[in-house]
Amino acid sequence: MIDALPTLAVVGIGRISRPMVVRLRRAGHGVTVTNRIQVRALDVAAETGARVVGSPREAASSADIVIICLTDDIAVGEVYDGPDGILAGLRPGTTVLETSTIAPQTAQALAPRVLERGAVLLDAPVSGSVELATRGELTFLVGGPKEALDHVRPVMDVLATRILHFGESGAGSIMKPAINSLLLSLATALAEALVLAERAGIDRADAYDAFTQSAAAAPFVLYNRDNFVRPREAAIHMTLSLVAKDLALIDALASSVGAPMAQLEANRKLIDQAMTAGLEDRDGVSVLAELLRHTAAAQAGQPPGRRTRPSGSP
Repeated sequence: MIDALPTLAVVGIGRISRPMVVRLRRAGHGVTVTNRIQVRALDVAAETGARVVGSPREAASSADIVIICLTDDIAVGEVYDGPDGILAGLRPGTTVLETSTIAPQTAQALAPRVLERGAVLLDAPVSGSVELATRGELTFLVGGPKEALDHVRPVMDVLATRILHFGESGAGSIMKPAINSLLLSLATALAEALVLAERAGIDRADAYDAFTQSAAAAPFVLYNRDNFVRPREAAIHMTLSLVAKDLALIDALASSVGAPMAQLEANRKLIDQAMTAGLEDRDGVSVLAELLRHTAAAQAGQPPGRRTRPSGSP
């Protein structure tokens, strides 16, 4: 006899979780969705046949596995508590996959509260882009009991090509800001290098293609090409406001463990400038190059699109 597939609930429908729902439905799972802005849940339900409910409690009450994907710690806290929260609906034996990017302390505080309901929580933030989510090639960064991870791994395999376990509750939420710190530094360095090449007279697309064919050709560089080359047409992978939120998480973690983060201070300066310029709703990576273009042009008294060649160049 073939075991039935576990039933799933997805709480929070955003850029990453929406393609998750699509993939889970294609794999044959029953999926219930809910979202504060209901039209997002209705939209993905219309595409996939997922069931829409009105509260996290109702979603959790019908699921073997609850996947949560929300913006920040405040949103996560609100969705667990109250008569319509996740905790009110959890059944014994349920596994909660907390994929939101949150502080480790938040994940560590939630784990025993979930356990009190006879369920188990894995903090399992994801690393990857919308494109990788669509292809099922995310990376899960997991903290929590290994036995629970082994139990839900077949579902996670539908969404990811890498599932990395780092230890006890909160460990996944430690690794996510560490990775984001690296990516943020890479984003600012990429923006600076691209604008440097442009200002020195190299065509933007040619310069970026050179990056993708050099030792710097990390996956992050490869999948962000269109956004950097044609920023006004950029598909938003992650807004600048969310990048700023993640920077705050990185800073808090570094402060709590006494880790020196000189690069973080440089990144903060550029992001603060972009936020002050009102760019918070733009793509949080490619917009940094846009800001640098305008800054360089203003300093040189030139329009942003003008390129200069170095002294002595033909």
